[in-house]
Amino acid sequence: MSYSVGQVAGFAGVTVRTLHHYDEIGLLAPVGRSHAGHRRYNDADLDRLQQILFYRELGFPLDEVAVLLDDQATSRADPRVHLRRQHELLTARIGKLQKMAEAVEDAMEARKMGINLTPEEKFEVFGDHDPEQYADEVQERWGHTDAYAESQRKAASYTKADWLRIKEENEDWMRRLVAVMDSGQEPASEAAMDLAEEHRQQICRFHYACTYEMQTALAEMFVADERYRRNLDKDREGVAAFLRDAILANAVRNV
Repeated sequence: MSYSVGQVAGFAGVTVRTLHHYDEIGLLAPVGRSHAGHRRYNDADLDRLQQILFYRELGFPLDEVAVLLDDQATSRADPRVHLRRQHELLTARIGKLQKMAEAVEDAMEARKMGINLTPEEKFEVFGDHDPEQYADEVQERWGHTDAYAESQRKAASYTKADWLRIKEENEDWMRRLVAVMDSGQEPASEAAMDLAEEHRQQICRFHYACTYEMQTALAEMFVADERYRRNLDKDREGVAAFLRDAILANAVRNV
């Protein structure tokens, strides 16, 4: 049985032009011709084409492919030797692709906080605070949770304008919290607890569904972790402790 160039192109997923080129350079010259002079390919030609495409997939240039196949055809080596050679090449190719995949994963990890901003934009939004500074720690502690996954999905969708809007809303909230403190009100006051509730709602809208239990856990961390405490207290000394107490009081109010 023989096949036309169009049929072979369809079998192999290549173009007719490619097959013509392989014929012109002597890489794959079909053994037959029709009465009209058209190329006709037999099963041996298809086997050779399969080998060509195999080596091309591995990145071999056509001249090297020709040498490999001609050596195979003229040698008396056991066909299993050639198969072993192909297996070695495939294994090497898999290793290379794995390294490429790991490089892509590293790039993904670098963006796992979802903050897709240029360095200039990041500074404009966050100032000296690097939101990705503790990305590895965050993933290690909460990467298995639904809240983390939701936060990643939301953060990855935010533009610079979104981040600026979030920043502006948070700064307004912080000014009002400091004003409540300066007025001498207690953390368990209505005003302070309302701001604690607003803090929880902000987390829900911008990051993840935050329950009262989750918020109280965050509140304890605001005080216990020096990094969080220092960041909160930069606007006014004692903010972290005041907010923690207001959050706890608000959680009790909403039990």
